[in-house]
Amino acid sequence: MQIKILDEPKLEFANGTHICPKAGIETLGVYDKNDEFRQSELRLGIVGRGEGVDLLDLWIAKCQEGIEGKESKYSNLFRGFGGFTQHHGFYAKFLYGPTLTRTIQKSELNKTLKIESREQRVRVCVDLYFDQIRFLAEHRPVDVIICVIPNDMFDALTKEKGKEEDPESYDGDSDDDKANGSLEHNFRRFLKAKTMHLGKPLQLVLEKSLSIDTGNKGQQDDATRAWNFCTALYYKGNKTIPWRLVEETHKPKTCYVGIGFYKSRDNETVSTSLAQVFDEFGHGVILRGSPVQLDKSDRRPYMNEGQAFELLMNALNEYDHALMQMPARIVIHKSSNFREEEIRGFIRAIESKGIRMKDFITIMESKVRLYSYEQYPPVRGTLLSLSESKAILYTKGAVNFYKTYPGMYVPSPLEIRAFEHDSSLEDLCEEVLGLTKMNWNNTQFDGRYPITLECSRKVGEIMKYVEENEKPQVSYSFYM
Repeated sequence: MQIKILDEPKLEFANGTHICPKAGIETLGVYDKNDEFRQSELRLGIVGRGEGVDLLDLWIAKCQEGIEGKESKYSNLFRGFGGFTQHHGFYAKFLYGPTLTRTIQKSELNKTLKIESREQRVRVCVDLYFDQIRFLAEHRPVDVIICVIPNDMFDALTKEKGKEEDPESYDGDSDDDKANGSLEHNFRRFLKAKTMHLGKPLQLVLEKSLSIDTGNKGQQDDATRAWNFCTALYYKGNKTIPWRLVEETHKPKTCYVGIGFYKSRDNETVSTSLAQVFDEFGHGVILRGSPVQLDKSDRRPYMNEGQAFELLMNALNEYDHALMQMPARIVIHKSSNFREEEIRGFIRAIESKGIRMKDFITIMESKVRLYSYEQYPPVRGTLLSLSESKAILYTKGAVNFYKTYPGMYVPSPLEIRAFEHDSSLEDLCEEVLGLTKMNWNNTQFDGRYPITLECSRKVGEIMKYVEENEKPQVSYSFYM
């Protein structure tokens, strides 16, 4: 066994590199600033009731002006937001106003909230928002559409009788939205899937999250919320990237594929596989795979050789279509172990495309814990190598740049298992650590999972609502 601390991976911005997205954007500018085809004006469509639209107008104005960081000795963690402006940082501005805004009548909303069945309430509310979103997408030149959700509507759509839910968990990431024996009804997932064909990414915000200087318990400080809100809008609206991993020119051109599984809305049919293709810059393509089997012993889904072959062939064809060349190396990330039939299918696809290097990696939670003599848990990047093909990696932990551990609970590391692999285990773990920073929905860089697997989870939540005969969007911006 050997323990090593991996360096924090650097990110590339317009005028240099930095390990932190916030500091990099603020001091070096977004990565795509020098792209002549980049949009410097983002047109925001807005849907909500009158009070919510007013709150959003104030919040966007505050974001444009800038927000001081929270008073704290951890200034790198609670960095102030310098403003969304054309003069520095994002080098862009928001365009919004009455012409790009659609207001939902308060009386209509109140009427829907009185509907007895929660499933019916969700369907009616989705239709209310969908009608206004469709108008903006078809008749107004918007880049991204913000949906403002009233607090009482949020409660009515997420709370079962006699059951309290944490409102801050909203954004639809709970799996508890389905009554036993019925279809899942999740407002966020339903709305994103139903509007996908309109070709405009959505950003959902709660009215309560737009209040300024309230110090609401459990809510992020204003500057952190502004960072995350503006970065997500920039990525969704601009279709480019605010930062990327630093390119190592000596390494072969690599295609990263994340494979996940998701259950159907009734939770009873076989799972379906999906894959995302990422190059080292973070560009991604979403694909939907075919239904798969469940292992009789552990109930985990898996692919047969034919399904694995077809899935990877489709992924490689999309890569070739986007970049007009084949990668020199394939890395597959999966949250379960690779079965022999899956490996055979993947290798057949790789060899048929003439690709020479491959790495098949399983990434899952570990029960192993390391303990530090210091005040904080092990440092992010701590790597415990157990063998040539198995290691423990801390992606969450104390962060030297933040001078603290920015989590609430004892961090649990990831177990990294390399199956077929041409690269060293340490190189593979360095890549995993780097890919945890490629989430443009969050500017705090200590993500738990690499974007390959994080994306597959987010995509699965929405994909289960997309009709089989509908072609899903290929950009991650429609799922995050």
